[in-house]
Amino acid sequence: MNLIEQIQSKQAKIGVIGLGYVGLPLAVEKAKVGFRVIGFDVQQKRVDLVNQGINYIGDVVEDELRTLVKEGRIQATTDYSLMDEVDVVAICVPTPLDDYQQPDISYVRSSAESIARYLRPGMLVVLESTTYPGTTEEVVRPILESTGLICGQDFHLAYSPERVDPGNKHFNTKNTPKVVGGITVGCTEVAAALYEQVLEGKVHKVTSPAVAEMEKILENTFRNINIALANEMAILCDRMGIDVWEVIDAAKTKPYGFMAFYPGPGLGGHCIPVDPWYLTWKAREYNYHTRLIETAGEINNSMPEFVVERIGHLLNEEAKPIRNTNILLLGVAYKKDIDDYRESPILNIMAKLEKMGASVRFSDPYIPHFSYRGQSYEGIELTEEVVSSADIVVITTDHSTFDYHMIGHNAKLIFDTRNAMKNIPVLNKLYRL
Repeated sequence: MNLIEQIQSKQAKIGVIGLGYVGLPLAVEKAKVGFRVIGFDVQQKRVDLVNQGINYIGDVVEDELRTLVKEGRIQATTDYSLMDEVDVVAICVPTPLDDYQQPDISYVRSSAESIARYLRPGMLVVLESTTYPGTTEEVVRPILESTGLICGQDFHLAYSPERVDPGNKHFNTKNTPKVVGGITVGCTEVAAALYEQVLEGKVHKVTSPAVAEMEKILENTFRNINIALANEMAILCDRMGIDVWEVIDAAKTKPYGFMAFYPGPGLGGHCIPVDPWYLTWKAREYNYHTRLIETAGEINNSMPEFVVERIGHLLNEEAKPIRNTNILLLGVAYKKDIDDYRESPILNIMAKLEKMGASVRFSDPYIPHFSYRGQSYEGIELTEEVVSSADIVVITTDHSTFDYHMIGHNAKLIFDTRNAMKNIPVLNKLYRL
């Protein structure tokens, strides 16, 4: 029985390296359709939680995870020798930027080296981590072929970018279309067969891993650039005394040729503010300077500073300095209704305000406490007293669970960076980004 037949009959055993925001939901979906799945992670805490059926990822239903663990469909381990049992392995590890805005693919490299120790004929390896075009062929393939096995002949290798949008109520791992590109046509077919068994979304095959890698970069660069345009419009509209939110609402009445993007306090998460820099780094190899991408990054990265400046100006109008002023930030997560604060611009805003001497508190129903730059922060419960005691309330994340009517009734001064207070009655002063 070849691997495609094993996959179609659900007899193939699946390994997933990395049990984070991408890996755990993927492992659950594979187990739900009948595969046996082993999740590998270097963090013992994650492994223990999975094996207890305890969920820590927003897009995973804990009851489903608990049932799958109880039935023996999913197990987690830090022991990579169990790789010897799997027929298919997906790499879902982080690909962060280093201090010089260059890709850190050490986790991908380490994962490939772990797989190579147990690689055997007939296996399929799929890289899902977002990375620069060429990673699969230039980094992963040589490590796997160092075993003496030949890609496309002895084993299969493909790239299929993760498409995860935390908090999205309509699209998740299960129903989002999947792009797959293998080293050979055969590699593509085997990888596509896997995802066709697991997902409801369409599987789109491309001619190479590099196409699939570039496709993912294009997705997030598209969003990065358009958000930068919205942010630049917000800055200009502020200087001109024009409501940028009304401008965007008017523009999106056009039924063609316009897609609404919105300004905010900056970009967060592991994708949009990070991924375009992979391409910028890779482009240097081809003597090309990605001017538009870098300019967009500069604009988006400047938004926390702009927000702090606006806070200073608004307080100045009230004859209050930032120093020793009570500032309440509503939301730490980088987007609404999630508990993820990776790369959140709010952390930068908080740090800048504290450096200027402000007394800063925060409230986030999804993030009661967090650590940033070695310092621990504890949130507070959002009450009428907390809101009314602040000199300014800054809405930094537009969580649906915030009581905006209560905020509008009790706050002395509100700076809304997300347009969350649209159509909410406010007793005192409200300003928007």
